[in-house]
Amino acid sequence: MKDKVANLIFEALSSLNEELENSNLNNPTLDTKIYGVDGNLDSLALVSFIADLEELLSSELNLDIILADEKAMSGRNSPFKDVQTLVNYIMSKVG
Repeated sequence: MKDKVANLIFEALSSLNEELENSNLNNPTLDTKIYGVDGNLDSLALVSFIADLEELLSSELNLDIILADEKAMSGRNSPFKDVQTLVNYIMSKVG
């Protein structure tokens, strides 16, 4: 399941890369920075990425979860820091 989630994150980042033309997102890895210090997405791109990823998780894995809840957005350590952190966050939400 973790690998499938990671692949969907890679897919969402790669798709967003076509719009942003950010070479850092061409071949995302688990270490790819998403948002925050040294992140590849600004706040507007992050919103688009989250919406795309939630849609992919729902359609591909039948996981209907909200990634950008109040706890995630106000937390000291953002789950959107990098791909690995986001995978772990999603896995914790699906339990």
